[in-house]
Amino acid sequence: MVRSSPASIAGVSPRFVELLEAEGLPGKRVLDVACGSGRLALGLAPLADHVVGLEREPALVAEARERAAAAGLANAEFHEADVDREEYAAHRPDLVTAHLFASDAMIERAGRALPPGGGLGVVCFHTDQWKETGRPSRFAYSEARMAEVLGSHGFAPEVIEVEREERHFASLEEALAGAVALEERWRADGRWFRYIAYLEGGGRSLTRSHLVVKARRR
Repeated sequence: MVRSSPASIAGVSPRFVELLEAEGLPGKRVLDVACGSGRLALGLAPLADHVVGLEREPALVAEARERAAAAGLANAEFHEADVDREEYAAHRPDLVTAHLFASDAMIERAGRALPPGGGLGVVCFHTDQWKETGRPSRFAYSEARMAEVLGSHGFAPEVIEVEREERHFASLEEALAGAVALEERWRADGRWFRYIAYLEGGGRSLTRSHLVVKARRR
């Protein structure tokens, strides 16, 4: 079967895709943790030998399976799993990936599952993500903390880069419009009121900041 590079995956950092492709995915088994509806896993499946996606939410697992079937991807499978609690070794990965997710527990489990030389590729929230709210996500990492966690679980970091987009607004109204898609979620966790306070104090920015990470199992 001839496989072609995905070149780009909608909604995924081109730099991240480039780093994953550099692993030489033909012949490799990829384990995509916290895979959601399968965006990254399905994007990599045309190049890899086999892709397994793990996701806690049953509805997202079902959606990923439907998308794989619709695309005719027989080498992609999806399973319901709590990736912070369940071990990965049974899936025999050569590469573990995660998009917009990272945790110390996930990195620890990846370290146990990967063989020496196996790769870990992650895009996660940077500590500057939505810094205007004054409340960083508990899933956010600084460059130093990510390097520390990787090292403590048997990985040698190869790439830890920040991808940042900082939007600046000319008025309060423009700033509110720029964040409207976040309002419902931010009201639930208290960030919306913090952002409003920031705007009322004269702030006019909104920051999106991610870490792009690639590491090698020692």
